[in-house]
Order: sequence, then C-alpha cells, then structure tokens
Amino acid sequence: MDAPTTTSSAGSDGSGGNSGDWGWFTPSRKPAEDQPRTQDRTQDRPSDERTPNRPVNPVRPVGTGADRRTPVEPGPASGPWPGDRPAGGPPATGPEEQHQRPDEAASAPHDVRPGLDPRFAVPETASPDAVLLRRTMAEIEPISDKVTSYFYALLFVQHPELRPLFPAAMDAQRDRLFKAVLTAARLVDDNDILTEFLSRLGRGHRKYGTQPEHYPAVGECLIGALTRYAVNTWSDEAEAAWVRAYTQFSQIMIDAAAEDELIAPAWWHAEVVGHELRTPDIAVVTVRPDQPYPFLAGQYASVETPWWPRVWRHYSFASAPRSDGLLSFHVKAVPAGWVSSALVHRARPGDVIRLGPPAGSMTVDHSSDSGLLCLGGGTGIAPIKALVEDVADYGRHRTVEVFYGARSDHDLYDIDTMLRLARKHPWLAVRPVVSDGPTNGLSGQLPDAVRQYGPWNAFDAYLSGPPGMIRSGVDALVGIGIPSHRIRHDSIEELAAAAE
Repeated sequence: MDAPTTTSSAGSDGSGGNSGDWGWFTPSRKPAEDQPRTQDRTQDRPSDERTPNRPVNPVRPVGTGADRRTPVEPGPASGPWPGDRPAGGPPATGPEEQHQRPDEAASAPHDVRPGLDPRFAVPETASPDAVLLRRTMAEIEPISDKVTSYFYALLFVQHPELRPLFPAAMDAQRDRLFKAVLTAARLVDDNDILTEFLSRLGRGHRKYGTQPEHYPAVGECLIGALTRYAVNTWSDEAEAAWVRAYTQFSQIMIDAAAEDELIAPAWWHAEVVGHELRTPDIAVVTVRPDQPYPFLAGQYASVETPWWPRVWRHYSFASAPRSDGLLSFHVKAVPAGWVSSALVHRARPGDVIRLGPPAGSMTVDHSSDSGLLCLGGGTGIAPIKALVEDVADYGRHRTVEVFYGARSDHDLYDIDTMLRLARKHPWLAVRPVVSDGPTNGLSGQLPDAVRQYGPWNAFDAYLSGPPGMIRSGVDALVGIGIPSHRIRHDSIEELAAAAE
C-alpha cells in the first residue's frame, strides 16, 4: 500500500504502510494448502520462460439495475455480517470502529454536486470514462461505509464459500476497499502510476491466496453496490465505464501476480530468535526467515502472527540488510492492537510468524550527494536507524541529521543505539526532542525543533512516526524550503486506518 502520490513506508508501531494491502478483498489459505514456493527470490528467470497468460473473465453485473437496488439479506451460509464478532474472534472494538456510521438506515444524499471535493475535481483533459468514475465516487464518498458494507454482504451472499477466508473482523477491511477503489478510479487516465499502484496490490495479494477466478465475483458485487447507492449519477454509461475500468484494474493485478510468482514466494516463514522488551509496551523482535529475504533499508513487511490468522499489519525493518539474514522490527503494543499486542506480549523465541514481500520506497538514493534530514517519532525511529546503517554500509558518507522525538526521555527507548552510531560516524548528528517533561535534549514538538536548525533546502527529508507527526512535519519542511518531491514518509492514510 503505498499511496501513489507519496513515497512511503510503514510505521513500525503497526500503524501503517503498503503497501500492497489496499485491496478489494483479502482471502487467505493455510500454509499447507499453498502452492510450492520458489526458494530464491533473486534467481534469474530463464529467457524462454514466459509469464502465464491469465486473462480476467468478463464482469457480469449481478441481476438487473432494479434487482441490485433491493436490499440484500445475508443468509446463514454467508457467515458473520462484516464487522460482527464471531465466536472466539477478536473483540469488534478498536481503531476501526471510528469509521462506522451509527445511522445505517439514513438515505443517500440527493444533493450531490461532483467537483466540490478537490479529490473528485474533473480535469479538462479527463477521458469520458474518468468523468463518469469520478462522478460516481463523489456521490458515494460520504456514505462509503454503507457502500462497502453492502458490497461485502452481497459478496458473501453470492459467494458464501469466500467468507471463511477473510479476517474475523471486517471494519478495517471496509476502509481498505474504498481507498483502493477511490485511488484506482482517480488514476484511470494515468496509466503508468495506475499500473505501478495496482501491480503492487496484485503482488501483495499473493500472500492471501488470491486467484484470478476471484476477480469477476468481486467486480460483479462492486457493480451491484455502486448501482444501489449511486442513485443520482448511475446510468448505463456509468455502469459500462465501471465494468471497463474494473476489468482493466483486475488484469493489471493478475498479470503482476503471475510475473511475481515466477521469481518470489507468496510469503516467508520466519522464526522468532530474539525478543527484547525495551519498555512495558515496546519490543524489539528479531526473526530468521526460512529463505533469503531481499529488502532495502527504509522498506517494510506485512506480518501475520499465529494467534490472529489472516490479520496482517505492517512493520518497518529496524536495520539495513545484515550478513546473517536476520530481520528486526520495533513493535509498540497499542490499545485493541491484535497483532502488535501479540508480538509484544505473547511472542517468544521459537514462535513462527509469516512475512509478506518487502514494500515501500522510503529508501536512500545513493546516486545523490544531498544530505539526509531524518525525523523519527516513537517507534518510527526504526526505519531511520536502518537508513543511517545503509549510508554507513554504502561507504559514500553524506551528512545525516536525525531528530528523534518522543513524549518523555523514558520513551526514547533506542537513544543509546542512535548515540553510539553518532559517536562512530562523524557525518551523523542525533538530536533527541521531548515534548513533555524535563529532558537533557531539546524540548517541544519535533517540527518546531527542526526549524531551529538548518538551512535544509539542500537535504532530502525522511519522516517516520504517527500520522499527526507526519502531517505537521511535512508542513514544516515545506515551509522551510524543502521541495515536496524530496520529502519521503509513511503513508498517512494507512497509518490512520490500521493502528494495530
């Protein structure tokens, strides 16, 4: 899941990143049922080996337009209604619930004026299909939770065999669905960015067991949900545009998954070999993958624990690639955080987790001599430390300025490591910044502390931490002269939507 307009990675406290999980659905299989996995992601593909041809089947809208406006009542075979708690499942509480609308019976708005929201503004050069897609999205955006809940209900009624393959709690999944559709629809006229975005999704969906035959069913139910709720902008022309667009989206994802299948496993097993509790709610977790795991400093991985099957969260790597192949993550247990709490309070050496493929583009451009300005808040210091190690390993030393923010000195759980790096490398400066309470470092908010130094206009900036820090940090950096295209950070949307 990276946002296509932003270079990004995932928050190490389980609150973000991409990159590949903004999907329409996330079915999964047990490891024993998965296909044999390629043993070496980096091996070259034979020149005569071709990517399997897997064209997507046509999308057939479910029923007539009138039928699709009739409410769907899920039967017993459909499984739990999205968001309900099945027996033995995790409590349906936590960050996702803030996205639900209490008045599910409210009717759709009738005064829809597309274009008022800048996200749906129609460029003068927009294609006819892009105009129709944006008008539909503008109408359903205010009731997106209704649309996506109805979509999943329709999917589980029409295809009840898919329900057991989904996470027990669906609240966060509904958010990811709408964001994926919204992003893809907005990019329909920008083929290069659209292909990059959807290819990343297609590759990421391999770890769920997604197959080409799933896509037509999803498309049909998506069209059914749009037909029901886009009451003012829906027409035969709009439906045809959405069918064409979804068919294009599906084919890009299927092709990307087929390409990736030839060179990479869908997921890795990784054994926990180290678990260090730094504070009561922050742990450094070190794992050994079952086969080589290539990644770049600044990237992240999706993680699934044995305690919550089919629930994946993103964590940044806390070091540059190591010769021993070990991977480390800094994990903060957050309230109602199923994965983060399990990794901090339950995981022990010998436990086995699963890793999705590496993702994220918050990486160092080693062809540049620009300095690096790095802002890390909380466990967001993990990918910043990895970037520092990467610069050191590369041998082309550049000025690196790190501002490490926390609420108190006690929360600077990795400050000793960072200060040791600063003593070892004269090109590195580390400044702790504490917002609350007494400190031996700088006092105040992280962006304010950065403004006291500089100038920074010749630096590339990297930010990692909570969503609020990212937003204020970007504003501050742009305000002091750093061009936005030289600012790289975690995806704010995923940080806000998946804080678990």
